[in-house]
Amino acid sequence: MDGDPELEITGVAGIEEAGPGQITFVSNKKYAGLARTTKASAVLVEPGFAEIAVATVRVKDPYLAFARTIELFYKAPAYAPGVHPTAVVAGSAKLGLNIHIGAYVVVGDDVVVGDDSVILPHSVVYPGARIGARFFCHAHAVVREFCVIGDDVILQNGVVVGGDGFGFAKKPDGEWHKIVQSGTVVIEDGVEIQANACVDRASVGETRIRRGAKIDNLVQVGHGSSVGEMTLLCAQVGLAGSTEVGKNVILAGQVGVAGHCTIGDGVIATAQSGIPNDVAAGKMVSGYPATDNRQWLRSVALFNRLPELLRGLRRERE
Repeated sequence: MDGDPELEITGVAGIEEAGPGQITFVSNKKYAGLARTTKASAVLVEPGFAEIAVATVRVKDPYLAFARTIELFYKAPAYAPGVHPTAVVAGSAKLGLNIHIGAYVVVGDDVVVGDDSVILPHSVVYPGARIGARFFCHAHAVVREFCVIGDDVILQNGVVVGGDGFGFAKKPDGEWHKIVQSGTVVIEDGVEIQANACVDRASVGETRIRRGAKIDNLVQVGHGSSVGEMTLLCAQVGLAGSTEVGKNVILAGQVGVAGHCTIGDGVIATAQSGIPNDVAAGKMVSGYPATDNRQWLRSVALFNRLPELLRGLRRERE
């Protein structure tokens, strides 16, 4: 640390909002200049960051350090073990130790919920679901029948796990026949699914979200899809049915993937990319149809010059 080691820190804030007694961070060079004018008492920075007037704490990853610092100051609500009198819990359900069941929660027949779990008001767990330990289910989330959820899973408000996949077969008379979605959803350990996202059950087999994956608000995971370990699906990503997404993939906001595509490990797709075909491991793609990011950047630059190039061609013809 550079500065007074006895400095008292009473809170955390962003670099533009921080004031005396608070600590902030710089991990993006875009905000480096703000570190010289911040009113914060201390700033988390990388080891090679230039000296500034306020105290600095030099760490390898300021963003991760700031995330852990927030945990020191934010006190989340505590939920005492017990079942609210308005909750409806089937007699055949098996609840572990130290579980909190909130108001108007419904837990169906033959459900299993692991120890130290919290299910908040108006959430519903359908019959036959299997849920691990330390499950945290925010209000109005739904876990459908026979779904399997591992340990340390978080469902934010309005999540639906195991809703019917979008499957219909056209009959000779032109009407659509609903295909029974007899499969299930498996959510592995350490997954977080954020508000109003949907993970559809498979028609047969399973839809699987693997360990440590994080799914943002309003994401749609189609039936029979698989999402790899530690993958990020950002807001409004849509995976059509039977999509295979590898591990450590990042699909940025509003990326769409056509059905039956395979996205290799470590792929990054920038915002609003449309992916109609398989993408090899390690690629960075952009645009629609999604192509190599560098090629896409060159194409966009050229596209913006088309009026100028067209004028030049016309002058040559004259």
